[in-house]
Amino acid sequence: MSNGATFDAVEPGDDLPAITVELARDYVKAHASEIGMAFPRFTDDEGARKEGLPGMIAPGNMTLALLARELLAWAPGGRVLRLGTTFRGLALAGGTIQLLGTVTEKDDARRTVECDVWMETAEGDRCVIGTATVQLP
Repeated sequence: MSNGATFDAVEPGDDLPAITVELARDYVKAHASEIGMAFPRFTDDEGARKEGLPGMIAPGNMTLALLARELLAWAPGGRVLRLGTTFRGLALAGGTIQLLGTVTEKDDARRTVECDVWMETAEGDRCVIGTATVQLP
């Protein structure tokens, strides 16, 4: 039995397992610093408030990477061929988010699936939404 999703086993309508992530301030700050984006909005609550934000936020590329992590955790050995997102809200540092998704289409010729993916805040707001194409084993 497989330890993850395989092309033959998935069907449109299948949900990806939810992943809960704590966006600890140190985690967000370290990510931003490591990628050369040590801007106040990502590293300091007071600096973020000076920019009109409620506090530190997770960088967009961090949320994109977390969604890719969800896809790869669901389908080890798979390949994310495309991942596009729209940012609809803020992923606040210090909060908890959930990474969620659903299979929407299956392409037999390419052995790929299309998925809707999204990031939800603890309040249930979808702060990031997207679509992905994943080639499954």
